[in-house]
Amino acid sequence: MINKKFILNADDFGLSRYNNQAVLEGYMNGLLKSASLCVNTDGFDGAVNNIMPDCENLSVGVHLNIMEGKSLTDCSKLTNDDGVFDKGYLYLVVNQNNPTLLEQIEKEFRAQIEKAKPYINISHIDSHVHTHAIPPIFEIVCKLAKEYGIPYVRTQFEEMYFIPRIEKHLNFKYPVNIIKIFLLRYFTRINRKTIDKYGLKTNDFIIGVGYTGMMDSSAIESGLKVINEDSLTEALIHPCKYDNSQKDSHTKEYAITQDNELIQRIKKLGFEITNFDNV
Repeated sequence: MINKKFILNADDFGLSRYNNQAVLEGYMNGLLKSASLCVNTDGFDGAVNNIMPDCENLSVGVHLNIMEGKSLTDCSKLTNDDGVFDKGYLYLVVNQNNPTLLEQIEKEFRAQIEKAKPYINISHIDSHVHTHAIPPIFEIVCKLAKEYGIPYVRTQFEEMYFIPRIEKHLNFKYPVNIIKIFLLRYFTRINRKTIDKYGLKTNDFIIGVGYTGMMDSSAIESGLKVINEDSLTEALIHPCKYDNSQKDSHTKEYAITQDNELIQRIKKLGFEITNFDNV
């Protein structure tokens, strides 16, 4: 019998109170069982003090962040003069072997893990905008995961799948996302060797790269339909629950967490809905 497990993970937990409220309501509805916590952002205190006490069985990882907000350490190669992260993904790729940069990244990542430790039992590590996928940075993350006893580090191998809605593929984001899929697949082939080197665990597949900015229930279901082997599949979303009637890609991703019919469709596809604490 095929053993297929599925984790819906809310990235950006702690980014804002809107992200926090979405995690709470997604957890209460039963589909969202995992989240990744930003520690250097405005919503961190609210996440750990106001949301997590009501989410006893939520598995929480660290969402390492060197893309926005203020740094916790002195890392001048990543920030402006005010200590605010201001470098893009291409900068990190181009400079991925710079020893000073890597030293500063390790120092900052360690500080972020240390800040999270008193509040959560860290179940996994991932990162804002997939920065940890860059292989030398991934090596740092695995080293820290091993040191701190964190069992899972995210990798980003996404199977190609298509949502049967033409407007998704006419969106300007789609061709950019396809490029991201192939870049992250290349990184994953390298990074899985690093996972093995450090004796860590990772997801087999991911859903959420190809339709970044366009995620909805149909993306989750379509992505799962192409997976027919023993595996752990993680779908990443960035949900927000606003106080007003504002609508954007984040509210559509929040709607995923409230879709009770999706829960049943996932189960009919043979997946067990779980989290990183129970796989």
